[in-house]
Amino acid sequence: MLVASAALAQDAPSPIKGLPDPYAGWPRVELDTSAGKMVVAVDTKDAPITAKNFLHYVDSGRMNGAKFYRIVKVDNEFGFVQFGMQTNPKKLFPPIKHEPTTETGLHHTDGTLSMPRLKPGTAQGEFTITLGDQRPSFDAHPEASGDNLGYAAFGKVVEGRDVLVSILDTPLDPEKNDRGAFKGEMPADPVIIVKAKRLAE
Repeated sequence: MLVASAALAQDAPSPIKGLPDPYAGWPRVELDTSAGKMVVAVDTKDAPITAKNFLHYVDSGRMNGAKFYRIVKVDNEFGFVQFGMQTNPKKLFPPIKHEPTTETGLHHTDGTLSMPRLKPGTAQGEFTITLGDQRPSFDAHPEASGDNLGYAAFGKVVEGRDVLVSILDTPLDPEKNDRGAFKGEMPADPVIIVKAKRLAE
């Protein structure tokens, strides 16, 4: 499945006194990248399979050294970035069950983490982060023809959106590709995740 296009207007705001934190109880992961640090909150309640898969890659150390190898920039601060194991068989864990947004209630709004896939149930170690509201293209649309189950959303960027924007703005190499795929969408000098780690809850 290929998605043609991919946000928080700023970092996720601190909870307003007297109002609940929308990400309370979600495990936090710090992604220390060559472009700066981001913190993502992972929804293990609504998307338990997908979220725990991401945490498995973090906890095992396999996320360290991963690259933001694909960038689809549609407009300023609108598009998506993709990172992960790049189908390296030595780093991949088994595929997981697909959790469509129609089941989880999550949506591909700005700063959402999700998992790209081919057929449902083939997602393994590749991840995307959206900039801008991507619900029309990334969410499930079961009423349409085809599988139309979208990507599985499971988390949110809660700190470091400026770093996410800088990754989206990384210059692309018009000829670079991954075994024929993603031509014109791959950076010449990709941003690297130096260290991914869980933060204390």
